Amino acid sequence: MTTCDISAIAERIPLACTSGQFELLYEACSIAFREEVSKEEFCSYASAFHHDIIHYQSEPASVVSIGGIVRYVWITDNNQKGLSAAIDTSGTIIGLRLTHLTEHPATDQAKSHFRYRLPFHGRWFTYWGGKNELINYHYAYENQRYAFDFIILDHGRSATGDPLLNESYFAYGKPILAPCAGRIVRVVDDIPDNAPVGVRNEEQPAGNYVEIDHGHHEFSLLAHLQYHSIAVGPGDYVQAGDVIGLCGNSGNSSEPHLHFQVSNGSELLAAKSIPIVFENGLELVQGMSVEGTTVRIY
Repeated sequence: MTTCDISAIAERIPLACTSGQFELLYEACSIAFREEVSKEEFCSYASAFHHDIIHYQSEPASVVSIGGIVRYVWITDNNQKGLSAAIDTSGTIIGLRLTHLTEHPATDQAKSHFRYRLPFHGRWFTYWGGKNELINYHYAYENQRYAFDFIILDHGRSATGDPLLNESYFAYGKPILAPCAGRIVRVVDDIPDNAPVGVRNEEQPAGNYVEIDHGHHEFSLLAHLQYHSIAVGPGDYVQAGDVIGLCGNSGNSSEPHLHFQVSNGSELLAAKSIPIVFENGLELVQGMSVEGTTVRIY
């Protein structure tokens, strides 16, 4: 099954939903999916969900291809509902999700005072990011609503070799950079990276992190950094592009990646996340690959 074949299958999914072909869609799903949900349950829920939907937007809101699984997200014309589907290399639909979307227009339209650079060199992939829960799971939480998670992909994979080893992941150990000038206000550097990969530290969700005060009530957070890799301390002043640590897999993290957000306060749980204005004007969402400070988008 080629990528083009998967794309052709994906194109038919929102049309099948809006035209009421729920039984056909169900039969295209994996055995595991059908063991979890009966045909009657699926068709009943899907029919009720789509009763007021005329169209989904013509282009997917995001496409993420990792490890032989391609995940598509479509949003309705009025942005009130969303559909996601995961398709494997055989063309089988292994996951479907129908979701009512909540909007936060007051904060969605806000913008950071400063313009931020991407906090890394080289080409990275936006795994989570955007202004709805299907393309950015952070969106459900006010304190991290406009956060991004970044990984590095090579030919659709984030690792090579043993997937249980942090060192197998392309992002692990890569330099993480200050996204804007400011003063370091908080550092955590003593949390071991999760091992094996897949184990999570939910007691210390941010893991090792650096928090930077940029002024104008804007604080950036760069989280899940590598154990004992942080090169700055509280009180240090950094310029945009300075190395502050290395990408790791500490905290509530499923694999080595970078969590990046900007908030209006330094208390992580109490502060509110702010939509980031990037220095190149980039509107960054899930599924986009970007490279350092350049404007190149893949």
